[in-house]
Amino acid sequence: MRINFYDLNGPYAEFCNWYPAPMELDGRTWPTVEHYFQAQKYVFDQAHFECISQLTTPQETIDYSRAHSSTVRPDWHHVKNEVMLKACMAKFQQHPKLKELLLLTGDSMIIEHTANDSYWGDGGDGTGRNQLGITLMLARTAIINQERTF
Repeated sequence: MRINFYDLNGPYAEFCNWYPAPMELDGRTWPTVEHYFQAQKYVFDQAHFECISQLTTPQETIDYSRAHSSTVRPDWHHVKNEVMLKACMAKFQQHPKLKELLLLTGDSMIIEHTANDSYWGDGGDGTGRNQLGITLMLARTAIINQERTF
């Protein structure tokens, strides 16, 4: 089975990085996964990091990050998948209803179905990488494995 998600008004909106699920991570409360993710691009630039942490909406964090793309940390390409997994793990572990929804997907393929992104999403036609979907499936597996050890 395939589970497609993308927008906050559609099915499985809870899987979106913009879904309002505040989480504690690295000593701060982040309103969304997107806030945390965008801020991590600037962990070596405290001014940009702090600015992103104070923005109100996920769109503002993306817009800010795009406007300051020349100062993104040099290793971002190498660490971004790990950063996303860390944020998704925190989101689903800290919100029991979201965790339950993720686990109820069983072994289904989770797909961020959008023509707007061919890295994090499927590119709209299935040719994209679907890295967010892959990340959610990795989080699901990790949570299942953690629960088996207790």
